[in-house]
Amino acid sequence: MFVWTGDAERTDSDFLAVLDADPASPTYGAVVTTLAVDAAGTDPHHTDHQMPPDGVLWANGFGSGDVFRFDLRDPRAPRLLGRFVVDGPFMHPHSVARLADGRVLATLQMRGHANAEAGALVELDAEGHLLRASDAADPDADPFIRPYSLAVVPALDRVVTTSADMHATEPSHVVQVWRLGDLSRVATVRLPPGPRGDEGVDPAEPRVLADGRTVLVSTFSCDLYRLDDLDTDAPSADFVHGFAGTNCALPVVAGRYWVQTVPDEHALVALDVSDPARPREAGRLTLAETDGPHWIALDPGGTRIVISGGGGTLERRVLLATLDPATGALALDDRFRDAGASAPGVSFDRAGWSHGATGPAIPHGAVFSRPAYE
Repeated sequence: MFVWTGDAERTDSDFLAVLDADPASPTYGAVVTTLAVDAAGTDPHHTDHQMPPDGVLWANGFGSGDVFRFDLRDPRAPRLLGRFVVDGPFMHPHSVARLADGRVLATLQMRGHANAEAGALVELDAEGHLLRASDAADPDADPFIRPYSLAVVPALDRVVTTSADMHATEPSHVVQVWRLGDLSRVATVRLPPGPRGDEGVDPAEPRVLADGRTVLVSTFSCDLYRLDDLDTDAPSADFVHGFAGTNCALPVVAGRYWVQTVPDEHALVALDVSDPARPREAGRLTLAETDGPHWIALDPGGTRIVISGGGGTLERRVLLATLDPATGALALDDRFRDAGASAPGVSFDRAGWSHGATGPAIPHGAVFSRPAYE
């Protein structure tokens, strides 16, 4: 497992940590090695949501606007291939999605550094060079748009992007739909309110369901929406489910289950979305009452979920959960822990690392390795 990590005091280098995530290993849960990137205070944030087939992971330092590229084909010997800032006026990459031919789509939050104007959906080559950019600004639909995350729907020639400001300057209420072929904008869709009347604030994470055509979108106001008529020029959105609280962040899709972080309930919640219009709860994992999970990612087998980047002890800790693909039941992996620890999980609140005695660190984006690379 690879964990993109920031130095807690922002004085020493940020780094990538490699953890032993093999349940059959005698060092299961150990920190195998770390790789410093020779850059401090970049605000390590999102990585690829799953390890790309080529074994090269992208990780953003959102605060600095850098993207770091790691060669992880030999998981125990990570290599930094380099870092880059996207060419052009749009800055601060947030999320990326890989295309089958090796190109990469990315959401850039803003034009310039001042957060005064909307960012863009951009297409990059495998080394990070800009191929094209599509401005996300659409003042007639929403005066405040900040591209956040994205989902690619090749079967429909569509890309879906969300809008939420990392700096929380203003709320946003829209998702945007683009043609995959040329990145032209099809529509900007305002999310309608649900039963409370105040849903649809800060759309966060879109995901494609198992059918390859249906997209659900979660929001930071803890709502879930289904996008309809994506294959037309007039897509729309319907409220389908509400979670408790606020700041619901990353989901994963595992077969027929949508697993969602619900920080105010200190929980991961699995919904059966076999009928996307009527999700129903199938499983729940409740963590410590101080923990507010944020980042999750699914392993290649679809049965384990890494949890990191949240509040409480999760600010400096990584946990593993298991998912039963038959029932949607969730459980904490009690075996994944530091040697001799009294509680599950791997602590990042430690004095030393493989790259030096740089002290406590804050994990964020985390992904599992793939079994092998061609």
